[in-house]
Amino acid sequence: MRERLGLKRFFILSVCAVAFAYGVTLATLFVCQRRLLYFPDGFYVAPSRAYPNSRFQELSVETEDGLALKGWYVPATGQPFTLVFFHGNGDCLVSIAPVAASYTKAGYGFLLAEYRGYSGLPGRPTEKGLYADGRAYLKALIASGVEGKNVILLGYSLGSGVATQMATEFGVGGVILMAPFSSIPDVAKQQFRIFPVKYFALDRFDNTAKISKIRAPLLIVNGGNDGVIPPSQGKQLFDLANEPKQFGFFPAAGHNDLFCGDFETLSLAWLRELNIHANHAASPFALPARG
Repeated sequence: MRERLGLKRFFILSVCAVAFAYGVTLATLFVCQRRLLYFPDGFYVAPSRAYPNSRFQELSVETEDGLALKGWYVPATGQPFTLVFFHGNGDCLVSIAPVAASYTKAGYGFLLAEYRGYSGLPGRPTEKGLYADGRAYLKALIASGVEGKNVILLGYSLGSGVATQMATEFGVGGVILMAPFSSIPDVAKQQFRIFPVKYFALDRFDNTAKISKIRAPLLIVNGGNDGVIPPSQGKQLFDLANEPKQFGFFPAAGHNDLFCGDFETLSLAWLRELNIHANHAASPFALPARG
């Protein structure tokens, strides 16, 4: 009898301990979730110091909630389009700037839009805050004389959420999403399967709910070896998106090496097709799916 009571007590104590540990872990995830989502660095470097020979210039903006931010900007030369780049959660101006090289060399404009809290800029990143940052850069770019129809939104990883939201608010000439996700809760539940992350995620970036609202030509690109965001989420977005659209799939590419020669070749070809269509508005614009 004593042995049964002992086993029962042990079982009850074990269940309580597991429940307590689960609750503590869940509470920790909730409190620290933004630290797990955003990885800003702590200092700002002017483009003249970071890239002495580049054509980057600072573009200063003020957000609707009063933050003074700076992006790096190269005006277009010879091409109509300017790409506005929204980077991933672990990037910054200095680390991501080389991405612009092929596009500026081809004559396209390129704006690296930096988020609050990143590259030593003021504020703390949140979903609402990053949307405010995106608006500030787009409004400043348009105010400088770049027409909305000549703006191409380029969002990578976390930045795909910002680019998708901006595409629902601004009339732009095109959208490129690299390694996009369906939503932050969908990504989180791949890593925290035993926790109900979809119910307590503060920042959701719900691309699934917004992708059908995009009315501009769309290019979605995924790597087959992406260990951060399942490539199936990009295909899911593609299936929900409006025409004209194109899907680029690179089986050997991962998450961080998606910026490869193949992507540059594909995106530059896509931009040329976009330009041809813009100059011959009466002709149909059909982008072949690639995969």
